[in-house]
Amino acid sequence: MHLNSKVILLTGAASGIGAATAVELQKHGAQLVLLDNDGPGLAAFAAQLPQPALCITADVTSPADCNAAVAQALAEYGCLDVVWANAGIASFGPLAHTDPVAWKRCLEVNLFGVFNTVHAALPAIQKSRGYVLATASVAAFAHPPAMSAYAASKAAVEAMCNAWRIELAAHGVAVGVVHPSWVKTALVSEGALHPAFARLRAAMPRPLNGEATAELAAQRIAAGIQRRARQIWVPGWVRVLHWLRAALHSPLAERELLRAAPDIERLYVQGLAAEGRLASSFGPRELQKALARERVSTVASPHTVHPQPL
Repeated sequence: MHLNSKVILLTGAASGIGAATAVELQKHGAQLVLLDNDGPGLAAFAAQLPQPALCITADVTSPADCNAAVAQALAEYGCLDVVWANAGIASFGPLAHTDPVAWKRCLEVNLFGVFNTVHAALPAIQKSRGYVLATASVAAFAHPPAMSAYAASKAAVEAMCNAWRIELAAHGVAVGVVHPSWVKTALVSEGALHPAFARLRAAMPRPLNGEATAELAAQRIAAGIQRRARQIWVPGWVRVLHWLRAALHSPLAERELLRAAPDIERLYVQGLAAEGRLASSFGPRELQKALARERVSTVASPHTVHPQPL
């Protein structure tokens, strides 16, 4: 599929892999519809693009936002050729200590956000016999401790896409999944601020701990969209892990993580006492959004008692 003049809607476009790939897609002549819930951040990024793009502030956890964004894209361009559900966040923490609000929010964005995005765009994608892409992760099949929400959400994204691929084949629609390992983005760098997360990374074997650049990820994703690929691996050796996924949770493979788990929990609890539940579960950017949602909820329901961060 040549990308010149193809209309591509992608979420999570203001930063990270989404932003880097938007730059790469424009090099191929694609017309972009960029969604993010960070309106100012999205506008600042779009101002740096060499070509104009349609920018829409939207929260993928809202079906109404997704439907409205697709309607705006169709009004602007008349069609959609590709939808890439890329928006995602991470929450961190052992089961006994993590904040339930943060755990649930991770599923809402990473799983229901993918569903909302694809469901809204699907009639247009079927009409163009286009391509559906969703961002999963190595965590879809390698499930690290203290990241249960993230791993569960990404495993579910992979499962959904496998089902959709079969469902939509008769409609001429191809479905793909992106499986990135660690990529040098704000999501990863913010995680490194937490000592427990740093201990988790240190317990991983070296091949699983390397970081690809966002530019490399963008090149591989753009090439995958051109091929209408079933899977896109970032970097390429992640394919081998996918083949070996059953072995990743054998007692031998889990040995170092089992040794590290008590340290991870101890460091997390120390951070919990110092920073509170939400600050320990979210990185700085998502923490600010969580606190803003909490303030809005309090104003909307002034007589409701909402749990505050410890």
